[in-house]
Amino acid sequence: MTDSQLPGFDQLNLAPAVLKVIKEVGYEAPSAIQAQSIPPLLEGRDLLGQAQTGTGKTAAFALPLLSRLELKKRAPQILILTPTRELALQVSEAVQTYARHLKGFSVLPIYGGQSMSQQLRQLQRGVHVVVGTPGRIQDHLRRGTLKLDKIRTVVVDEADEMLKMGFIDEVEQILGHAPSERQTALFSATMPHEVIGVARRNLKDPIEIRIKAKTRTAETIDQYVWQVKGMHKLDALTRILEVEEIEAMIIFVRTKVATLELGEKLEARGFSCAPLNGDMTQVAREKTVERFRAGKLDIVVATDVAARGLDVQRISHVVNYDIPNDIEAYIHRIGRTGRAGRTGKAILFAAPRERRMISAIERATRQTIKPMGLPSRKQVTDRRVSLFKDQVTEAMEAQELDFFEDLIDGYQNDTDISFRRIAATLAYLLQKDRPLQPAEREEPQPAQRDNRGGNHQRAGDQPRQQYRVEVGRSHRVEPGNLVGAISNEGGIPSSMIGKITIMHDFSLIDLPRDMPEGVLGKLAKAQVCGQQLDIKVDRGRKPAPKRRSFGKPAGGFKRPVKRRR
Repeated sequence: MTDSQLPGFDQLNLAPAVLKVIKEVGYEAPSAIQAQSIPPLLEGRDLLGQAQTGTGKTAAFALPLLSRLELKKRAPQILILTPTRELALQVSEAVQTYARHLKGFSVLPIYGGQSMSQQLRQLQRGVHVVVGTPGRIQDHLRRGTLKLDKIRTVVVDEADEMLKMGFIDEVEQILGHAPSERQTALFSATMPHEVIGVARRNLKDPIEIRIKAKTRTAETIDQYVWQVKGMHKLDALTRILEVEEIEAMIIFVRTKVATLELGEKLEARGFSCAPLNGDMTQVAREKTVERFRAGKLDIVVATDVAARGLDVQRISHVVNYDIPNDIEAYIHRIGRTGRAGRTGKAILFAAPRERRMISAIERATRQTIKPMGLPSRKQVTDRRVSLFKDQVTEAMEAQELDFFEDLIDGYQNDTDISFRRIAATLAYLLQKDRPLQPAEREEPQPAQRDNRGGNHQRAGDQPRQQYRVEVGRSHRVEPGNLVGAISNEGGIPSSMIGKITIMHDFSLIDLPRDMPEGVLGKLAKAQVCGQQLDIKVDRGRKPAPKRRSFGKPAGGFKRPVKRRR
């Protein structure tokens, strides 16, 4: 089944509450494994699926199973077995996100190394979904603290990894505790004999799905990854844009809203940029692509669906600003560059917790993704100076300058100041609004946990006030999103942003006390993760204490790749 033949999410008969989340997070179309797995799982059929890591398997089973959940029954109805603690947490977080509109829903990750008493308390309160590693699940079964008599579906994720880690026998023992009249789904990247044996013994008349991943990318594409840490992604992207020799670039983001937000911010920083998403009319999309192809645009910010079939040979760079949901999407994305014998560069922004996805991409593409450091302040300065010299040379060759030569001669005679000093002063005036030397700055410190499970950053030593913004965990916000928005929209250096505590549907931020109304007005209208900040003083809490200073206020990088004329 080709991409064009895949049904949309709204054609798959998912529960309205689940479908609402899909639209909120901006998924435009199901991957192959999702489109083929969701219908039989909704029907209650057993399923044997072969697909690589990173193809969207979690949504493939979570979306249909959540659509069939009975929320009034506070007992485990779905059991998901994963080989590692990291995967258990990842799957649990995804399930929680997809179930955000299911009132009273509860999911519990169970794994070794976590407090047993904490898990016991959660189980006693009642949960709908349990995600766990085989060893800890067996511990609870032996203690009698986890009962599987109400289980309707068991999912075995990454069965071949279970086999490699020696868990396959435990998996079968756990399946033996579940009701015989249950639904079972088993997913595996490969199908060794032992895994096939488990499937034959435990699955009843299963639907079999095999997704073949593309395994090659063009050898003309160099792939790099920047580990997202400290510096906000937008600032990192700006540095890269300043220094790289870019003919044309496509930047991929996950949602339609993000194409608009990032596109506007890059435009504000002086880059020739436009969004490209599925909400645009066909005429508008074609007009944007034509401008891009003709060299009237340097950068397009796009979603996966909007960029399908995009064939512009001048694309020299692809940036995965948001890591894709699956490997196929990654391969499609970077395939936009390195065409017709040209070389291309693909840059991936990835958080440390996404290392598994990077490894899976490397295995599928049979290429190494090289680590990438951000350009230094000197490199940014050198690039700006080079562009400045080009601008001077271009004007010198193209403009009639007799009047201005007489003007400078007269000024020099009147003041007896050297021509070198006069030229330096004029150069300063020309670059004053876009300094050739970026301001020295301390990188934002990595987010740290506070004792309420939120995140915070260290801040400057001055009177502070706690503010509330109307965006939180339920909107998938991260500290870096808030730091970037406040710095960019309010002109507040990141070093002056204090503790950030992210709650379920709002966040608390320590900022300088008595900020001007104009700054607050701009921040109130700013949007993060599709939500308006609507910032206001948090009246219910005392102002935060003074904190030790960590560096100078941050400056911005504003020099464009290509100046708009």
